Amino acid sequence: MNPNQKKNIIYSIVLLASVAIVWWVRNQPEAASQEATYLNVLGQTMGTTYNIKYQDDQRRSFKPAIDSLLTVFNQSVNHYLPDSEITRFNQQDTLYFDLPYFYPVLKRSDEIVQATDSAFDPTVAPLVNAWGFGPEDQQLPDSATVDSLLQLVGFDKIMYTPEYVTKKITGASLNFSAIAKGAGVDVVGEYLNQQGVNNFMVEIGGEVLCQGVNDKGEPWKIGIDDPNRAGNMSAAVTLNNQAIATSGNYRNYYEVDGKRYAHTIDPKTGQQVTHSVLSVSVIADDCMTADGYATAFMVLGLEPAQKIIARDPSLEVLIIYDDNGTTKTFQTDGLKDMVVNS
Repeated sequence: MNPNQKKNIIYSIVLLASVAIVWWVRNQPEAASQEATYLNVLGQTMGTTYNIKYQDDQRRSFKPAIDSLLTVFNQSVNHYLPDSEITRFNQQDTLYFDLPYFYPVLKRSDEIVQATDSAFDPTVAPLVNAWGFGPEDQQLPDSATVDSLLQLVGFDKIMYTPEYVTKKITGASLNFSAIAKGAGVDVVGEYLNQQGVNNFMVEIGGEVLCQGVNDKGEPWKIGIDDPNRAGNMSAAVTLNNQAIATSGNYRNYYEVDGKRYAHTIDPKTGQQVTHSVLSVSVIADDCMTADGYATAFMVLGLEPAQKIIARDPSLEVLIIYDDNGTTKTFQTDGLKDMVVNS
């Protein structure tokens, strides 16, 4: 074989290799360009903000649709809106549902009420209002007022079907603030699934639902607030098609004469929760469930919450509590494998 033939053979091999490499690169999964196809949508809803990240190769903007969807959702379950379905129910005896959101939230609420022995209970609304955490002004109810309002609390005070909800006792009312954000997160997640979006993170007011992977092709990592230091994280967890919600009295409170009054009300006593638990984070398959249980465990306190947690392996839970001035944590066994830093 003469030198020119060798050169031609080598050249051919190099050319074929180059073509093969180009073909291989062009036919790889979107991992290399994945970051460019992730979009970020920001907005406001339910008196707070939302943050949504999702992958869409068509680079569609879902913000107008999401805003419209959340507007309708609020029109169903937001008790701050004067003409919402929940407001109309609170003002009258019976409500026939016009929108598709009230009944699912009511039904899931009932299930969590039963599972937590009413530690979570949306019928606590009259007491939430009395303590100044509803549409009414801040106030400090006396014991007689609390005792009177307790007669209106309990899911046995209402009756519902897929078509309507009605009161068994005049004065009963509902407040979905402890579960509505989680439910709204699920509604947005369902919408993204309907659009063919498989990788996303939906966050409303700190409640989060994750599906698929992030722009690095990794499971989503979500931070958990440090209740003792605003703006800091106590830990971060990886979520695999799961939701997380956190409840804590460090977020929503007011002060009167130097005393702090927090928004978590015990539906059984009518009083504000004062035990050692600082915050509760719950991971579940959907955000509405995580939201409701986080509130229930915040009401119950450490040991009663642990008993319910032990009965439900579908929940992963992190409880941050104060032990005589020392901050400690309780976490389920499954959560330990999800924590990425602390």
